[in-house]
Amino acid sequence: MISNETTITLDNLVAEAGRMKQAGYRFVTLSTVTLEDGSTDILYHFDKDMVLSHCRLNVTAHTTIPSISGVYFSAFLAENEVKDLAGLEFDGLAVDYNRTLFLDPGVETIPLANNLKIKDKKKEKE
Repeated sequence: MISNETTITLDNLVAEAGRMKQAGYRFVTLSTVTLEDGSTDILYHFDKDMVLSHCRLNVTAHTTIPSISGVYFSAFLAENEVKDLAGLEFDGLAVDYNRTLFLDPGVETIPLANNLKIKDKKKEKE
């Protein structure tokens, strides 16, 4: 593990974001990577005094992730981007574009989710 990286869970994600904000960190962005086992790592990137710190969250398919946009309002953009392009779901987004931040309403395939159909994703939630 990298020295400036913390592993977090769904249960402490929002609390950890709050701790980072309280400590004076600004939210930079988040990034995702799909692992060989099919799970996804979400890396939350924070900055304080020109030094980056990262929180790593591992989620399995069909997991709903709590939004940190209640702590860092600007996170709604990165979370909507990941929702559009990687097919991840966030609960409690301050602003939810419902997969239309980057995608036209007619798009039927999630670009970075192994050709997963948007309609299939909606059925899975039901």
